[in-house]
Amino acid sequence: MPTQDYPNTLAAIGETPMMNLPSLRPDEGASISVKWEGANPTGSLKDRMALAMVEAARERGDIAPEDPIVEFTGGSTGTSLAFVCAVL
Repeated sequence: MPTQDYPNTLAAIGETPMMNLPSLRPDEGASISVKWEGANPTGSLKDRMALAMVEAARERGDIAPEDPIVEFTGGSTGTSLAFVCAVL
């Protein structure tokens, strides 16, 4: 896979590659492609959502860089939010 330079890890969010899956073609006239969200920094598609939420809240003035963000979750949403907040 080719490499790409990013100014920081947040810039890599959403730059996930498309992959063709030729072995899943039902016939020669069809092609199947998938977006590999596992290539996001935390390995989750929730990275996109977390970055968008935090950036939008900052742009609206709802939160400041020093404000804590609390999310009641034990899943990938919390992981992605923690990652985005740590990098920002």
